[in-house]
Amino acid sequence: MAPRLGDDCNISPSATVGHRHREEASPPVIGDRATVRSGSIVYADVEIGDDFTTGHNALVRENTAIGDDVVVGTNTVIDGTTIIGSHVSLQTGVYVPTNTDIGDEVFVGPKAVLTNDAYPIRKDFELDGPTLEDHVSIGANATLLPGVTVGEGSFVAAGAVVTEDVPPETLAVGAPAEFRSLPEVLEGGNRIA
Repeated sequence: MAPRLGDDCNISPSATVGHRHREEASPPVIGDRATVRSGSIVYADVEIGDDFTTGHNALVRENTAIGDDVVVGTNTVIDGTTIIGSHVSLQTGVYVPTNTDIGDEVFVGPKAVLTNDAYPIRKDFELDGPTLEDHVSIGANATLLPGVTVGEGSFVAAGAVVTEDVPPETLAVGAPAEFRSLPEVLEGGNRIA
C-alpha cells in the first residue's frame, strides 16, 4: 500500500510505511520532511503531520493521529487508536497503549510505560489509556496506570508510578506517586521544537 507522503521525506528502504491491517484500510498520510528510520513500521489508517521523525524499529499502529514535529524514539511502540499533539518527544523504548491522548509540547522519557488495562486477563475492562495534557514531562521508567490524567504543566519524576490523576502544575514522585508543589526550576512548561 503506497503511503501519501509530503515533500522532502526520507523513508529508509528497510522501513514499512503502509502496513495493511485490514483489506479496506486507507494509506497512511505523512506530512513534509519526515524521517522514518530502518526497521520502523507505520500502519495504514495513520495520519501524521510535518517534521515527523522516528528512531530505529519504532511502531505506529492503525487509527493514530499525530501532529507536527513529533519524535518517536528507537523501539517505541504506539499501539494505535491514539491521538498525539504537536511538538512531542517520545524517547527510546516508550510504550503508548491504545486509547491514549497526548497533548502538545509533551516529553516522555526513555522506557516510560503507559498502560490501559486495569485487570490484565483477569477481568473484562474497557481499555482506557492515560491522558497527558499540554506541557507534561514524564521521566524515564515512569509507569502510568489506566485512565489517569496528568494535568497541564505537570512533571512526573523518573521511576514514579502514577495511580491517580495528577493535578495541573504538580510534581509526582515515588511509587505510588505522591504529589508535591512544582519546584520553581520546573515551572513554565516545555518548548520542544
